[in-house]
Amino acid sequence: MSFAVVYWIDVFVREEYYEVIIQSLDYCRKNKGLEIYCWCIMPSHIHLVIRAKESNPEVVLGRFKEFTSKQLCIKIEENIQESRREWLL
Repeated sequence: MSFAVVYWIDVFVREEYYEVIIQSLDYCRKNKGLEIYCWCIMPSHIHLVIRAKESNPEVVLGRFKEFTSKQLCIKIEENIQESRREWLL
């Protein structure tokens, strides 16, 4: 499964941004029944090989995307040196 940032903007280039992705995936793994077999964070998109224990990947990934996008927006907004703020917020 793959999904991208709107307009394929290179967001995942700063450590604090891809750390949000990693922490969110770990939370879903520990608490939402997400089994992660492989993942790759690219500058503008993410690749995942996953399985949902309860056969509900759309629910788990929906929650993951919702939470993660909000956290990323907060991080970007807080970073005064971020050139991508006008595109993302």
